Amino acid sequence: MPLFDRVNRRLRLNTYGQILLEHARRGIAEIRSATERIAEMRDPDTGTVRLAFLHSQAGWFVPDLLRRFRAEAPLVRFELFQGAAHQIVERLANGEADLAVTSPRPEGFRWRGLYVERLCLAVPREHRFARRSRVRLADAGAEPFVALAPDFGLRQLTDELWAEAGISPPVVFEAMEIPTMEGLVAAGFGVAVVPVPRPERAERGAAYVPLTESSAKRQIGLTWNADRPLPPAAARLAEFVMQNPHDNS
Repeated sequence: MPLFDRVNRRLRLNTYGQILLEHARRGIAEIRSATERIAEMRDPDTGTVRLAFLHSQAGWFVPDLLRRFRAEAPLVRFELFQGAAHQIVERLANGEADLAVTSPRPEGFRWRGLYVERLCLAVPREHRFARRSRVRLADAGAEPFVALAPDFGLRQLTDELWAEAGISPPVVFEAMEIPTMEGLVAAGFGVAVVPVPRPERAERGAAYVPLTESSAKRQIGLTWNADRPLPPAAARLAEFVMQNPHDNS
């Protein structure tokens, strides 16, 4: 059974090949996980944690978490992956990640809520909403929006908020990261629904106006695959996270 098709003098995986590759990757991940678990059982103070996390958690939460954990377990190693929610779920499903910091809560996985991020409307500093104490999302229905690509969890939440507000605003650009959205807002390209930033990470050229909608929030949580036992080092990190809640103020 051929696994490749020839296209313009090049070989490309066909459907059969893609199926085999998918299962091969899972098999390799399982063998690797088993080897690591045996090594960690022999020496529980070492081991490797494969941690995936959202782009938005890369600036402060994950680095701070790793700093605090490494003070307690300095010999534990990390393999880190930064990506979108759908990429993170895929890695958990196929065994390429042990733990993940993500949002929204993925179906079929273990979950521990960590903290809640309020969402706001980012606008240029000279915008008519910039000096408001709060704004209804419906009032921004005619504004051009900068948003994340449709596969991102925050974009899906934004779509839900638009639907609740009864608006369908024009999307002028679909970004891959929140800082890109904020930069384009500051440049006057449009407005955006983003998590309320920490003061030191706020875009100087943007104003962040709280939304009145009670549903304008997202929960960040720790998740893992219930069908796959956590390696000792990953279990240790999970326990550390649960016993050491993080202050998001």
